[in-house]
Amino acid sequence: MIIDLRSDTVTKPTAGMLQAMLQAKTGDDVYKEDPTVNELEARFANLFGMDAALFFPSGSMANQAAIKLHTQPGEQLICDKWAHVFNYEGGGASFNSGVSCKLVDGNRGMITAEQVKENINEPDFYHSPLTSLVCIENTTNKGGGACYDHSELKKIRSVCDSHKLGLHLDGARLMNAIVAKSEDPKQYGVLFDTISVCLSKGLGTPLGTVLIGRKELMQKAIRIRKILGGGMRQIGYMAACGLYALDNHIDRLAEDHKRASEIAEMLQKVSYVEKVEPTETNIVIFYLADGLSENTFINDLRDQNVIISNMGNGKLRIVTHLDYTDVMHKTFLKILQNYQ
Repeated sequence: MIIDLRSDTVTKPTAGMLQAMLQAKTGDDVYKEDPTVNELEARFANLFGMDAALFFPSGSMANQAAIKLHTQPGEQLICDKWAHVFNYEGGGASFNSGVSCKLVDGNRGMITAEQVKENINEPDFYHSPLTSLVCIENTTNKGGGACYDHSELKKIRSVCDSHKLGLHLDGARLMNAIVAKSEDPKQYGVLFDTISVCLSKGLGTPLGTVLIGRKELMQKAIRIRKILGGGMRQIGYMAACGLYALDNHIDRLAEDHKRASEIAEMLQKVSYVEKVEPTETNIVIFYLADGLSENTFINDLRDQNVIISNMGNGKLRIVTHLDYTDVMHKTFLKILQNYQ
């Protein structure tokens, strides 16, 4: 038994999801003739109360398309220093859109409205890049699955409105935040101009991200997707997985959160761990005590068929997910408890 806790992207389709794939009606999505994709996009637009949605092969491509929709070359976006759009998308913001990133020193990957306001470049000062976009990540990846407080997001929206800035939400794990905080997706739809929601993380599909947004932006999104090479054909087989996940895999995210919380509690008890970040959803970030090697610890876990992630700078990550079973959970807790 391999206990793979590197990420929630390692899951395999469930039996029900595979059956949904087999039964999917498909067409050529480049011609917008795939009925299952069209249904998925309509479901997401309706779920968030937004105008339109578009299916992308990956979260990075969806985020990069959103940045392109909101900006012009030479401009600048504001994001946290740990933001996925800056750290994990291959420099795509500069390569694809010709924009720079103004990095904010937030708290666990989250920035405040006041920090956004402080980092907006003066529009008339032509020596600096023109600020045109704010990118928010919820939940935060490097921040350990932290969830924004909705009141702060409202304040950020107000700042963006005052300064005529676009507001994009990298919602790769947004469903985790919605479940953890008992929120309504439409609360996000009224605040953001564009939202990306990943299907292949907590929702357990093989691939796919949906970009949702306001009509005036989304009319251009399909062209940007084409430019980025994201046009797909009979992709309804994958869209069927997304529809199945919407119907079956959202509420169960609470199970992932509960197990992550129990792992965090165990790590707080053992002597070899110095610090555990607050654990709100399905990501546990922790640091070993001084003098202990992260690589040695990771290799020791591998010897017991457990795989976790090293994020650098002493930061270790555990992510619970659909394929992490109760049997695995009990086994892993014992391994952590008995580690010497």
